[in-house]
Amino acid sequence: MNTRSNPLSSKTISQGMAFWLIVFCLVLSCVFTESVRGEEPFRPEVGKFPPLEKAYKYRGELVFVDHPNRRGSIRVQASGMFFRNDPHPVAMLPYAEIRYHNAPADLRDIPLGTVLHVYAFLPPDPKTSAVPVLPVNNKAIDGNHNRGAGIAPAENHVLLLEDEVSHCLREGKIWKLKEIDMQNHEGMIVATCEPKSSQEAAQNSGTQIPEEKLTFDGATRIWRGKERLEVADLIAAGVWPASGKKSLAGMAVQLGITWKPTPDGIFTRFHISDIWLDEASIQHAARHQAEVHKAFIRTRWMPAFVDAVEYGKFGRATVTATLFGRMDPALYADFQKGASAMMNAAENTLKHAGGSYGPAHMASRGTILEVNTSPHPPVGSSGIQIRFETDLIIEGIRPGRVVRVRPGNWPLVDIPREEYLGDGSLNHEDRFPTPAIFPKY
Repeated sequence: MNTRSNPLSSKTISQGMAFWLIVFCLVLSCVFTESVRGEEPFRPEVGKFPPLEKAYKYRGELVFVDHPNRRGSIRVQASGMFFRNDPHPVAMLPYAEIRYHNAPADLRDIPLGTVLHVYAFLPPDPKTSAVPVLPVNNKAIDGNHNRGAGIAPAENHVLLLEDEVSHCLREGKIWKLKEIDMQNHEGMIVATCEPKSSQEAAQNSGTQIPEEKLTFDGATRIWRGKERLEVADLIAAGVWPASGKKSLAGMAVQLGITWKPTPDGIFTRFHISDIWLDEASIQHAARHQAEVHKAFIRTRWMPAFVDAVEYGKFGRATVTATLFGRMDPALYADFQKGASAMMNAAENTLKHAGGSYGPAHMASRGTILEVNTSPHPPVGSSGIQIRFETDLIIEGIRPGRVVRVRPGNWPLVDIPREEYLGDGSLNHEDRFPTPAIFPKY
Protein backbone atom coordinates (compact mmCIF):
# COMPACT_ATOMS: atom_id res chain seq x y z
CA MET A 1 0.00 0.00 0.00
CA ASN A 2 1.40 3.34 -1.02
CA THR A 3 1.55 5.68 2.01
CA ARG A 4 3.03 8.71 0.23
CA SER A 5 0.97 11.90 0.51
CA ASN A 6 -1.31 12.60 -2.40
CA PRO A 7 -0.67 16.04 -3.92
CA LEU A 8 -4.38 16.23 -4.79
CA SER A 9 -5.62 15.40 -1.32
CA SER A 10 -8.98 16.68 -0.15
CA LYS A 11 -7.24 19.22 2.08
CA THR A 12 -5.30 20.65 -0.87
CA ILE A 13 -8.42 20.77 -3.00
CA SER A 14 -10.36 22.53 -0.23
CA GLN A 15 -7.62 25.11 0.16
CA GLY A 16 -7.55 25.69 -3.59
CA MET A 17 -11.32 26.06 -3.75
CA ALA A 18 -11.26 28.49 -0.83
CA PHE A 19 -8.60 30.57 -2.57
CA TRP A 20 -10.55 30.82 -5.83
CA LEU A 21 -13.77 31.51 -3.94
CA ILE A 22 -12.11 34.48 -2.24
CA VAL A 23 -10.81 35.74 -5.60
CA PHE A 24 -14.27 35.36 -7.14
CA CYS A 25 -15.89 37.29 -4.27
CA LEU A 26 -13.34 40.09 -4.55
CA VAL A 27 -13.90 40.40 -8.31
CA LEU A 28 -17.68 40.31 -7.82
CA SER A 29 -17.40 42.97 -5.12
CA CYS A 30 -15.33 45.21 -7.40
CA VAL A 31 -17.79 44.77 -10.27
CA PHE A 32 -20.74 45.56 -8.01
CA THR A 33 -19.05 48.60 -6.50
CA GLU A 34 -18.04 49.91 -9.92
CA SER A 35 -21.58 49.42 -11.25
CA VAL A 36 -22.95 51.48 -8.38
CA ARG A 37 -20.20 54.07 -8.46
CA GLY A 38 -19.72 54.57 -12.19
CA GLU A 39 -16.57 56.53 -12.96
CA GLU A 40 -13.86 57.09 -10.40
CA PRO A 41 -14.69 59.95 -8.02
CA PHE A 42 -13.12 63.27 -9.04
CA ARG A 43 -11.52 65.70 -6.61
CA PRO A 44 -11.15 69.25 -7.98
CA GLU A 45 -7.91 71.16 -7.57
CA VAL A 46 -8.04 74.17 -5.29
CA GLY A 47 -8.18 77.32 -7.37
CA LYS A 48 -9.30 75.61 -10.60
CA PHE A 49 -12.69 75.13 -12.28
CA PRO A 50 -13.48 71.38 -12.58
CA PRO A 51 -15.19 69.91 -15.69
CA LEU A 52 -18.95 69.40 -15.31
CA GLU A 53 -18.79 66.03 -17.07
CA LYS A 54 -16.74 64.59 -14.20
CA ALA A 55 -19.34 65.55 -11.58
CA TYR A 56 -21.49 62.94 -9.85
CA LYS A 57 -25.16 63.66 -10.45
CA TYR A 58 -28.07 63.08 -8.09
CA ARG A 59 -31.49 64.50 -7.30
CA GLY A 60 -33.31 65.28 -4.10
CA GLU A 61 -35.33 67.59 -1.89
CA LEU A 62 -33.86 70.71 -0.28
CA VAL A 63 -34.58 70.25 3.44
CA PHE A 64 -32.20 72.67 5.18
CA VAL A 65 -30.32 75.88 4.24
CA ASP A 66 -27.50 77.70 6.01
CA HIS A 67 -27.34 80.54 3.50
CA PRO A 68 -24.52 82.66 5.06
CA ASN A 69 -22.21 79.64 4.79
CA ARG A 70 -23.57 78.45 1.41
CA ARG A 71 -24.41 74.97 2.62
CA GLY A 72 -27.53 72.93 3.24
CA SER A 73 -29.00 69.43 3.18
CA ILE A 74 -30.55 67.39 0.38
CA ARG A 75 -32.79 64.36 0.94
CA VAL A 76 -31.36 62.27 -1.89
CA GLN A 77 -33.73 60.30 -4.09
CA ALA A 78 -32.86 56.59 -4.04
CA SER A 79 -34.55 53.22 -4.39
CA GLY A 80 -35.84 53.02 -0.80
CA MET A 81 -38.32 54.93 1.34
CA PHE A 82 -37.71 58.55 0.40
CA PHE A 83 -39.21 60.04 3.55
CA ARG A 84 -36.86 57.96 5.74
CA ASN A 85 -33.67 59.04 3.98
CA ASP A 86 -31.55 61.19 6.28
CA PRO A 87 -30.81 64.75 5.07
CA HIS A 88 -27.45 64.76 3.29
CA PRO A 89 -25.25 67.83 3.92
CA VAL A 90 -23.87 69.59 0.84
CA ALA A 91 -21.67 72.66 0.40
CA MET A 92 -21.48 75.01 -2.55
CA LEU A 93 -18.07 75.31 -4.16
CA PRO A 94 -17.08 79.01 -4.20
CA TYR A 95 -17.75 79.15 -7.96
CA ALA A 96 -20.91 76.98 -7.80
CA GLU A 97 -23.72 77.96 -10.16
CA ILE A 98 -27.17 77.94 -8.55
CA ARG A 99 -30.16 78.19 -10.89
CA TYR A 100 -33.79 78.75 -9.88
CA HIS A 101 -36.57 79.45 -12.39
CA ASN A 102 -33.89 79.39 -15.12
CA ALA A 103 -32.01 82.34 -13.62
CA PRO A 104 -29.04 82.81 -11.24
CA ALA A 105 -29.94 82.42 -7.58
CA ASP A 106 -28.60 82.26 -4.04
CA LEU A 107 -29.50 79.41 -1.69
CA ARG A 108 -31.76 81.79 0.22
CA ASP A 109 -33.97 82.16 -2.88
CA ILE A 110 -34.96 78.49 -3.10
CA PRO A 111 -37.94 77.35 -0.96
CA LEU A 112 -37.47 74.33 1.27
CA GLY A 113 -39.01 71.24 -0.27
CA THR A 114 -37.89 72.11 -3.81
CA VAL A 115 -36.58 69.10 -5.73
CA LEU A 116 -33.13 69.92 -7.14
CA HIS A 117 -30.63 68.37 -9.53
CA VAL A 118 -27.13 68.23 -8.01
CA TYR A 119 -23.77 67.98 -9.80
CA ALA A 120 -21.06 67.55 -7.17
CA PHE A 121 -17.49 66.48 -6.41
CA LEU A 122 -15.38 65.29 -3.53
CA PRO A 123 -14.21 68.21 -1.35
CA PRO A 124 -11.18 69.95 -2.95
CA ASP A 125 -9.55 70.29 0.49
CA PRO A 126 -11.07 67.94 3.10
CA LYS A 127 -9.37 69.85 5.94
CA THR A 128 -11.44 72.97 5.30
CA SER A 129 -14.71 71.31 4.21
CA ALA A 130 -17.84 73.09 5.40
CA VAL A 131 -19.70 69.75 5.66
CA PRO A 132 -18.73 66.25 6.87
CA VAL A 133 -16.13 64.44 4.76
CA LEU A 134 -17.37 60.94 3.89
CA PRO A 135 -15.59 57.79 2.68
CA VAL A 136 -14.97 57.98 -1.07
CA ASN A 137 -17.22 54.96 -1.76
CA ASN A 138 -20.03 56.14 0.52
CA LYS A 139 -22.63 56.21 -2.26
CA ALA A 140 -22.20 52.43 -2.64
CA ILE A 141 -23.01 51.84 1.04
CA ASP A 142 -26.62 51.08 1.96
CA GLY A 143 -27.69 53.41 4.75
CA ASN A 144 -30.38 51.03 6.00
CA HIS A 145 -31.84 47.72 4.83
CA ASN A 146 -35.04 49.41 3.61
CA ARG A 147 -33.54 52.53 2.06
CA GLY A 148 -31.49 51.60 -0.97
CA ALA A 149 -27.92 52.56 -1.85
CA GLY A 150 -26.83 56.02 -2.83
CA ILE A 151 -28.44 58.23 -0.16
CA ALA A 152 -25.20 59.84 1.04
CA PRO A 153 -22.61 60.28 -1.75
CA ALA A 154 -19.14 61.51 -0.74
CA GLU A 155 -19.49 64.00 -3.61
CA ASN A 156 -21.03 66.73 -1.48
CA HIS A 157 -19.29 69.83 -2.89
CA VAL A 158 -21.64 71.24 -5.51
CA LEU A 159 -20.66 72.74 -8.87
CA LEU A 160 -24.18 73.07 -10.30
CA LEU A 161 -27.49 73.13 -8.42
CA GLU A 162 -30.68 73.64 -10.40
CA ASP A 163 -34.42 73.25 -9.99
CA GLU A 164 -36.53 71.22 -12.39
CA VAL A 165 -37.37 73.94 -14.90
CA SER A 166 -33.75 75.15 -15.05
CA HIS A 167 -32.55 71.57 -15.53
CA CYS A 168 -35.04 70.79 -18.29
CA LEU A 169 -34.35 74.01 -20.20
CA ARG A 170 -30.58 73.50 -19.99
CA GLU A 171 -30.87 69.92 -21.25
CA GLY A 172 -33.53 70.69 -23.88
CA LYS A 173 -36.32 68.71 -22.24
CA ILE A 174 -40.01 69.31 -21.67
CA TRP A 175 -42.75 67.69 -19.60
CA LYS A 176 -45.74 66.24 -21.45
CA LEU A 177 -48.96 65.80 -19.48
CA LYS A 178 -50.74 62.57 -20.43
CA GLU A 179 -53.69 62.20 -18.05
CA ILE A 180 -55.24 63.91 -15.06
CA ASP A 181 -57.35 62.44 -12.24
CA MET A 182 -59.17 65.18 -10.31
CA GLN A 183 -61.10 65.18 -7.05
CA ASN A 184 -61.92 68.36 -5.06
CA HIS A 185 -59.40 70.55 -6.89
CA GLU A 186 -56.53 68.12 -6.27
CA GLY A 187 -55.34 64.84 -7.65
CA MET A 188 -52.77 63.14 -9.84
CA ILE A 189 -51.14 63.86 -13.19
CA VAL A 190 -49.39 61.25 -15.32
CA ALA A 191 -46.52 62.85 -17.26
CA THR A 192 -43.26 62.13 -19.10
CA CYS A 193 -40.10 64.20 -19.34
CA GLU A 194 -38.97 64.09 -22.97
CA PRO A 195 -36.47 65.72 -25.35
CA LYS A 196 -37.89 68.96 -26.73
CA SER A 197 -36.23 68.84 -30.15
CA SER A 198 -37.85 66.65 -32.78
CA GLN A 199 -34.41 65.44 -33.91
CA GLU A 200 -33.44 64.15 -30.48
CA ALA A 201 -36.92 62.71 -29.99
CA ALA A 202 -36.52 60.78 -33.26
CA GLN A 203 -33.12 59.45 -32.15
CA ASN A 204 -34.71 58.16 -28.95
CA SER A 205 -37.87 56.87 -30.63
CA GLY A 206 -37.06 53.28 -29.69
CA THR A 207 -36.45 54.16 -26.05
CA GLN A 208 -39.35 53.76 -23.65
CA ILE A 209 -39.67 56.98 -21.64
CA PRO A 210 -41.04 56.12 -18.19
CA GLU A 211 -44.23 57.75 -17.02
CA GLU A 212 -44.26 59.50 -13.67
CA LYS A 213 -47.23 60.11 -11.39
CA LEU A 214 -47.16 63.55 -9.74
CA THR A 215 -49.63 65.05 -7.27
CA PHE A 216 -51.07 68.56 -7.41
CA ASP A 217 -53.53 70.54 -5.30
CA GLY A 218 -55.22 73.92 -4.97
CA ALA A 219 -51.91 75.56 -4.02
CA THR A 220 -50.25 74.56 -7.31
CA ARG A 221 -49.39 77.74 -9.23
CA ILE A 222 -50.24 77.79 -12.93
CA TRP A 223 -48.58 80.44 -15.10
CA ARG A 224 -49.74 81.76 -18.50
CA GLY A 225 -47.89 84.79 -19.82
CA LYS A 226 -47.76 87.19 -16.88
CA GLU A 227 -50.92 85.71 -15.34
CA ARG A 228 -51.00 83.45 -12.31
CA LEU A 229 -53.91 81.02 -12.59
CA GLU A 230 -55.41 78.50 -10.19
CA VAL A 231 -56.68 74.98 -10.65
CA ALA A 232 -60.22 76.38 -10.53
CA ASP A 233 -59.46 78.59 -13.58
CA LEU A 234 -58.50 75.60 -15.73
CA ILE A 235 -61.62 73.76 -14.58
CA ALA A 236 -63.81 76.75 -15.46
CA ALA A 237 -62.19 76.93 -18.91
CA GLY A 238 -62.87 73.23 -19.51
CA VAL A 239 -59.16 72.43 -19.83
CA TRP A 240 -59.26 70.21 -16.74
CA PRO A 241 -62.26 68.21 -15.49
CA ALA A 242 -64.14 69.14 -12.33
CA SER A 243 -63.77 65.51 -11.25
CA GLY A 244 -62.66 62.19 -12.65
CA LYS A 245 -60.09 61.36 -15.32
CA LYS A 246 -59.32 63.15 -18.56
CA SER A 247 -56.67 62.71 -21.24
CA LEU A 248 -54.40 65.73 -21.63
CA ALA A 249 -53.03 64.46 -24.95
CA GLY A 250 -49.38 65.19 -24.17
CA MET A 251 -49.81 68.88 -23.31
CA ALA A 252 -46.27 70.36 -23.35
CA VAL A 253 -45.37 72.36 -20.22
CA GLN A 254 -42.52 73.02 -17.80
CA LEU A 255 -42.90 71.99 -14.18
CA GLY A 256 -41.68 73.07 -10.78
CA ILE A 257 -41.37 69.99 -8.56
CA THR A 258 -41.37 69.69 -4.77
CA TRP A 259 -42.02 66.90 -2.26
CA LYS A 260 -44.67 66.60 0.39
CA PRO A 261 -45.93 63.67 2.49
CA THR A 262 -48.04 61.30 0.43
CA PRO A 263 -50.82 58.94 1.63
CA ASP A 264 -51.19 55.27 0.68
CA GLY A 265 -47.68 54.22 1.74
CA ILE A 266 -46.03 55.45 -1.47
CA PHE A 267 -42.23 55.42 -1.10
CA THR A 268 -41.40 58.20 -3.57
CA ARG A 269 -43.90 60.50 -5.26
CA PHE A 270 -43.21 64.13 -6.08
CA HIS A 271 -45.57 67.11 -6.14
CA ILE A 272 -46.13 69.84 -8.74
CA SER A 273 -45.60 73.31 -7.29
CA ASP A 274 -45.74 75.22 -10.60
CA ILE A 275 -46.88 74.68 -14.16
CA TRP A 276 -45.65 77.02 -16.92
CA LEU A 277 -48.03 76.79 -19.86
CA ASP A 278 -46.01 78.84 -22.38
CA GLU A 279 -42.62 80.36 -23.13
CA ALA A 280 -43.70 83.84 -22.06
CA SER A 281 -44.53 82.63 -18.55
CA ILE A 282 -41.10 80.99 -18.18
CA GLN A 283 -39.33 84.16 -19.34
CA HIS A 284 -41.37 86.23 -16.88
CA ALA A 285 -40.33 83.99 -13.96
CA ALA A 286 -36.69 84.09 -15.07
CA ARG A 287 -36.66 87.90 -15.32
CA HIS A 288 -38.03 88.25 -11.80
CA GLN A 289 -35.46 85.86 -10.32
CA ALA A 290 -32.65 87.56 -12.28
CA GLU A 291 -33.60 90.93 -10.73
CA VAL A 292 -33.55 89.39 -7.25
CA HIS A 293 -30.06 88.01 -7.85
CA LYS A 294 -28.67 91.19 -9.42
CA ALA A 295 -29.68 93.20 -6.36
CA PHE A 296 -28.07 90.58 -4.13
CA ILE A 297 -24.70 90.52 -5.94
CA ARG A 298 -24.47 94.30 -6.13
CA THR A 299 -24.63 94.51 -2.34
CA ARG A 300 -22.34 91.49 -1.66
CA TRP A 301 -19.86 92.08 -4.55
CA MET A 302 -18.84 89.84 -7.46
CA PRO A 303 -16.86 86.70 -6.45
CA ALA A 304 -13.69 85.80 -8.38
CA PHE A 305 -10.52 83.69 -8.34
CA VAL A 306 -7.13 85.40 -8.11
CA ASP A 307 -5.03 84.15 -11.03
CA ALA A 308 -1.85 86.17 -10.42
CA VAL A 309 -0.44 89.06 -8.39
CA GLU A 310 2.38 91.35 -9.60
CA TYR A 311 3.86 93.12 -6.58
CA GLY A 312 5.27 96.63 -6.78
CA LYS A 313 6.84 98.91 -4.18
CA PHE A 314 5.29 100.22 -0.99
CA GLY A 315 2.18 98.01 -1.11
CA ARG A 316 1.35 98.52 -4.78
CA ALA A 317 0.20 95.50 -6.78
CA THR A 318 -1.61 94.48 -9.94
CA VAL A 319 -4.09 91.62 -9.49
CA THR A 320 -5.40 89.40 -12.29
CA ALA A 321 -8.69 87.72 -11.38
CA THR A 322 -11.38 85.66 -13.15
CA LEU A 323 -15.01 86.53 -12.34
CA PHE A 324 -17.32 83.63 -11.48
CA GLY A 325 -19.90 82.57 -14.01
CA ARG A 326 -23.47 82.53 -15.33
CA MET A 327 -24.74 85.70 -13.72
CA ASP A 328 -26.79 88.41 -15.39
CA PRO A 329 -24.89 90.16 -18.23
CA ALA A 330 -25.74 93.54 -16.67
CA LEU A 331 -23.48 92.70 -13.71
CA TYR A 332 -20.49 91.93 -15.91
CA ALA A 333 -21.11 95.07 -17.98
CA ASP A 334 -20.21 97.19 -14.94
CA PHE A 335 -16.60 95.93 -15.07
CA GLN A 336 -15.11 98.50 -17.43
CA LYS A 337 -11.53 99.49 -18.22
CA GLY A 338 -10.62 102.61 -16.25
CA ALA A 339 -13.44 102.20 -13.72
CA SER A 340 -12.74 102.42 -10.01
CA ALA A 341 -13.18 99.26 -7.95
CA MET A 342 -12.66 97.66 -4.55
CA MET A 343 -11.36 94.13 -3.91
CA ASN A 344 -11.65 92.24 -0.64
CA ALA A 345 -10.43 88.80 0.43
CA ALA A 346 -13.11 86.13 0.84
CA GLU A 347 -13.35 82.66 2.33
CA ASN A 348 -14.44 79.61 0.31
CA THR A 349 -18.01 80.08 1.53
CA LEU A 350 -17.73 83.55 -0.12
CA LYS A 351 -17.86 85.29 3.25
CA HIS A 352 -15.88 88.53 3.26
CA ALA A 353 -12.70 87.77 5.19
CA GLY A 354 -11.49 91.11 6.46
CA GLY A 355 -12.78 94.18 8.27
CA SER A 356 -14.24 94.74 11.70
CA TYR A 357 -17.52 96.17 10.45
CA GLY A 358 -17.95 94.99 6.86
CA PRO A 359 -16.23 94.32 3.53
CA ALA A 360 -15.23 97.92 2.74
CA HIS A 361 -13.24 98.38 5.96
CA MET A 362 -10.03 96.65 4.80
CA ALA A 363 -10.70 96.28 1.06
CA SER A 364 -8.04 97.29 -1.45
CA ARG A 365 -9.06 100.28 -3.58
CA GLY A 366 -7.90 100.88 -7.11
CA THR A 367 -8.63 100.91 -10.84
CA ILE A 368 -9.54 98.26 -13.40
CA LEU A 369 -6.74 98.32 -15.99
CA GLU A 370 -8.06 95.69 -18.41
CA VAL A 371 -11.09 93.49 -19.04
CA ASN A 372 -10.49 90.42 -21.21
CA THR A 373 -13.00 87.78 -22.30
CA SER A 374 -12.36 84.20 -23.37
CA PRO A 375 -14.94 82.08 -25.24
CA HIS A 376 -16.48 78.85 -23.96
CA PRO A 377 -15.55 79.12 -20.27
CA PRO A 378 -16.09 76.07 -18.02
CA VAL A 379 -19.04 75.90 -15.64
CA GLY A 380 -18.31 78.22 -12.71
CA SER A 381 -16.30 80.70 -14.77
CA SER A 382 -17.57 83.75 -16.65
CA GLY A 383 -14.55 83.76 -18.94
CA ILE A 384 -14.09 87.42 -17.94
CA GLN A 385 -10.68 88.28 -16.53
CA ILE A 386 -9.87 91.67 -15.02
CA ARG A 387 -6.55 93.33 -14.14
CA PHE A 388 -6.92 95.51 -11.07
CA GLU A 389 -4.26 97.91 -9.76
CA THR A 390 -4.15 99.00 -6.12
CA ASP A 391 -1.74 101.06 -4.04
CA LEU A 392 -2.36 99.00 -0.88
CA ILE A 393 -2.64 95.23 -1.37
CA ILE A 394 -4.08 93.24 1.57
CA GLU A 395 -2.86 89.86 2.79
CA GLY A 396 -5.86 87.79 1.65
CA ILE A 397 -5.45 88.64 -2.04
CA ARG A 398 -3.19 85.79 -3.16
CA PRO A 399 -3.07 83.53 -6.27
CA GLY A 400 -5.63 80.72 -5.98
CA ARG A 401 -7.63 82.56 -3.33
CA VAL A 402 -11.22 83.75 -3.58
CA VAL A 403 -11.98 87.49 -3.57
CA ARG A 404 -15.00 89.72 -4.03
CA VAL A 405 -14.88 92.75 -6.31
CA ARG A 406 -17.09 95.85 -6.30
CA PRO A 407 -17.18 98.22 -9.29
CA GLY A 408 -17.37 101.87 -8.23
CA ASN A 409 -20.97 102.33 -9.42
CA TRP A 410 -22.37 99.58 -7.15
CA PRO A 411 -23.94 100.62 -3.84
CA LEU A 412 -21.66 100.66 -0.80
CA VAL A 413 -23.75 99.18 2.01
CA ASP A 414 -23.28 97.39 5.31
CA ILE A 415 -24.03 93.67 5.10
CA PRO A 416 -25.40 91.45 7.92
CA ARG A 417 -22.87 90.43 10.57
CA GLU A 418 -23.18 86.72 9.77
CA GLU A 419 -21.93 87.32 6.22
CA TYR A 420 -18.38 88.43 7.04
CA LEU A 421 -15.63 86.99 9.22
CA GLY A 422 -14.52 90.07 11.08
CA ASP A 423 -10.79 90.46 11.61
CA GLY A 424 -9.77 88.10 8.81
CA SER A 425 -8.43 85.35 11.07
CA LEU A 426 -6.86 82.43 9.22
CA ASN A 427 -8.74 79.92 11.39
CA HIS A 428 -11.25 78.44 8.94
CA GLU A 429 -13.59 77.49 11.79
CA ASP A 430 -14.35 81.20 12.21
CA ARG A 431 -16.62 80.77 9.21
CA PHE A 432 -19.32 79.38 11.43
CA PRO A 433 -21.00 81.08 14.42
CA THR A 434 -20.70 79.38 17.80
CA PRO A 435 -23.18 79.54 20.72
CA ALA A 436 -21.14 82.53 21.94
CA ILE A 437 -23.05 84.77 19.49
CA PHE A 438 -26.20 84.43 21.60
CA PRO A 439 -26.73 86.91 24.44
CA LYS A 440 -26.77 85.72 28.06
CA TYR A 441 -30.12 86.25 29.73
